[in-house]
Formats: sequence, structure tokens, C-alpha cells
Amino acid sequence: MSRSLCLTRQCLGLITRIECVVLPLAGDKGLWTLICAAGLSGAQPSVIKAQGPFCGPVVAEGVLAGIVESLLVQGYSECTELPIWRLHIQAELRRMNGDRCGHQGCFQFQPDN
Repeated sequence: MSRSLCLTRQCLGLITRIECVVLPLAGDKGLWTLICAAGLSGAQPSVIKAQGPFCGPVVAEGVLAGIVESLLVQGYSECTELPIWRLHIQAELRRMNGDRCGHQGCFQFQPDN
């Protein structure tokens, strides 16, 4: 299975798009995440969701395969167009990596009296 995928579905003249990407998390611990962006094609994504962390890319790819299978049943089909929401997905990955890192060390503010 690919580590990235784009699916579309046309309904009532509108094209709904879903882009999914499996990416490694920072920290060299072997953790991976699945990030999906969804919305109307040609617009900004209306939803960005992440799942994980998963222990290794194979597990994350398996979750992606399950999601794709469910979406295909709902009328979505694979899209061969280039991804258009890669920057939104990268921003979510940066946010997740920042949340995971937290603060290193203990810092206290002690003003001089």
C-alpha cells in the first residue's frame, strides 16, 4: 500500500476530496501517524484529522488501507491528480511533533525582589 492517497467523490455537482498520508513522527522512536485532510476540491480543507501514533509504518499503512476500503464502498474513487493539501498536512505534522516534544527540563520564573 502506498503511504499517500487521494480519493474523490462527486455528488450534486460538488467534488469532495480526501488526501491521506502516512508520516513518521519526530523523535527517532519508530512512531508513525496517519493524517487525512478532507473538503471540497479546489478549496481549503475543511477538516484535518490525525490517527496514531502507530508503531511503524506498516501498522499505519494498514489503518490507511482500512479507511480507503470503507471510503470506496461509500462511492469514493482513487484520484490521480497531484495532492493539493500537502502544506496543510505538513502543518498538522509540525503541530503534532511540537505537542509530543513538550518542554525539556524544568524552568521557573523567579523575579528579583
